[in-house]
Amino acid sequence: MSKVFHRMPKQALPVAVAGDGIEIIDSTGKRYIDASGGAAVSCLGHSNARVIEAIKRQAQQLPYAHTSFFTTEASEQLADHLIAAAPEGLDHVYFVSGGSEAIEAALKLARQYFVERGERERRHFIARRQSYHGNTLGALAIGGNAWRREPFLPILIESHHVSPCYAYRERREGETDEAYAQRLADELEQKILELGPQSVAAFIAETVVGATAGAVPPVREYFRKIRAVCDRYGVLLILDEIMSGMGRTGYLYACDEDGVTPDLLTIAKGLGAGYQPIGATLVSKRIYDTIVDGSGYFQHGHTYIGHATACAAALEVQRVIADEKLLANVLARGEQLRSRLREHYAAHPYIGDVRGRGLFVGVELVKNRDTRETFDPALRLHAAIKREAFARGVMVYPMGGTVDGKRGDHVLLAPPFICTEQDIDTIVERLADAIDGALVTTGVSRAA
Repeated sequence: MSKVFHRMPKQALPVAVAGDGIEIIDSTGKRYIDASGGAAVSCLGHSNARVIEAIKRQAQQLPYAHTSFFTTEASEQLADHLIAAAPEGLDHVYFVSGGSEAIEAALKLARQYFVERGERERRHFIARRQSYHGNTLGALAIGGNAWRREPFLPILIESHHVSPCYAYRERREGETDEAYAQRLADELEQKILELGPQSVAAFIAETVVGATAGAVPPVREYFRKIRAVCDRYGVLLILDEIMSGMGRTGYLYACDEDGVTPDLLTIAKGLGAGYQPIGATLVSKRIYDTIVDGSGYFQHGHTYIGHATACAAALEVQRVIADEKLLANVLARGEQLRSRLREHYAAHPYIGDVRGRGLFVGVELVKNRDTRETFDPALRLHAAIKREAFARGVMVYPMGGTVDGKRGDHVLLAPPFICTEQDIDTIVERLADAIDGALVTTGVSRAA
C-alpha cells in the first residue's frame, strides 16, 4: 500500500515514469496525450531539453539562496523578462512557489497598500460567484465555488461575490455584449456602495475563468467597464491569470487582449511549465512605491520565494516560448481546436457550448440544448468522461458544478503550446469517443 497521502486515497493510480513531448508514459508503457497540461501547467510538454539543461546549470552553480540574504541572477533576469512584456504600469515581481501563494501575496499587498496610505478601513474583497483562486485559506475564502468552500466556511474570512461574466448562461435574451458588460459593472458598483466605498480594498477576477466553469472568456468591454468602476472608488483590480496567463490564450498576459492593466496580476502554472514549482505576483508601480516609501517592508514571505533553480527554469521556459514563436501556434491550434469541436458537435443533443481563447477551451454538456438544462449531478457525468478519456490515452480536465457549484458538467482542455495540427485532430477524436462512452456508461440516451 502506498504511503503517499494521495488526493483520492481509494483510487489506484498508474505510475508515471517518463515524458515525451505532449505525452506521459506510465510503467506499463502506455502513453497518454496530456490534453489538459495536467491543470493547464505543461505548456511545453514534458521533455524540453533547453529547460532541463537550464535547471542543471543553475543547480550546479547555485540551487538556492534565501531571499533575506541574497538576490540571484536568475530571479533578476526573470523579473526583467516578465516586466518587459507586462501591461504598462506593472513594475515589479514578487516570486512565490505556486498559484495559491501568488493570490495570498496579492491579498496581503492590497491590504498593506491601504494600511500604508492610512486607509485602514479598506478590508473587503469582492470576487465573483463560481470563481476559483486557490486552496490556501485566504485564496479559498475569496473564491466563489460553493463546493470547495463549504467544508471550511467556519474558518474562512469574510468575502463578497457578484455575478460572473458567463454569457452562455447569464446574458439575457437580446442583450448585447455592451449592455451585458454594463449590467455586470453596475452590479459591482452597487456592491461597493452597499459595503461602503471606503471599506473595499479590491475586486478580483480570473481574466478567463478556468477550472470551475471551463474556459469562460469575458465579453468585450467587460474588464474596461470593471476597471472604470474600480477607479471611481479607489478599489484595486486584481486579475488572476494563474491558469489563463503566460501564453495560454495566445497572449503572454491574457488581459492584453482586453486592453486593461490590473493593479496586481497573479501568474503560475505556465510560468514554469511544470519543470519547477513557481508562481508570481506582478505589482503596479504605485503599490510598490507606496510600500517602499512607507514602511519599506512587505510584511510577508515564504522560505522558497525567488528560488534560484525555479527562476532559471521559468526564464528558459519563457525564452523557448519567445524563440520558437509559440504564441502564434497557440492562436492557430486554438482556433483549430474550437472549430473542430464545433463542427463535430454541431448537431449533438448534449453539447451546449464550445468556448475559450487560444489553447484554453471548454466544452459544456447539457441535458437539453434549447433550455440549457443540466444533467442530474448524481450521474457524475464529468467523472465518467475523465475515466473514459484516460482509458483511451488522453488526459482532460472535466469538472462538475459548472453552473453553481452543484449543477452542470464541462470539460476543460489546455494542451501544450507545441501541439501540431495532427495532435489537435487526435485530441478531438479521442475526446469525442470518451464523451460518447461516458454517455453510455451513465445511462444517458443519445436520442434528443
